[in-house]
Amino acid sequence: MGRIAFRAWRRGFREADLVLGPFVDQVGPTLDATELDALEALLAQDDDHQLYAWIIGTEPTPAAHETALMAKIRAFMRDHVAAAVAEGAG
Repeated sequence: MGRIAFRAWRRGFREADLVLGPFVDQVGPTLDATELDALEALLAQDDDHQLYAWIIGTEPTPAAHETALMAKIRAFMRDHVAAAVAEGAG
C-alpha cells in the first residue's frame, strides 16, 4: 500500500488529495486484488482535475473507471465531506 498511498496523497490537486489520500488510508487495506488494480489504474490518470470531476460527478466517468471501486470512492467522499463539515470544516 505504500506506493499507492504516496500516489493518492500527492496528486498535485489538493481536492483530489483530500479524497484519495484518506480513502487509501482508511479503506485501502480492505480492498481486494481487483479493486487494487482498479485503484492503480485510476491513480495512473495524469489529469487530476478530470479525475476529481469523475469522483464528484461533474464529468462523465469513462467506462473503464466506472467500477465498484469508483462507487466506494464516491461514497467515502460523501461520508468524509459530511464528517468534515460536521467538525466545522467549510
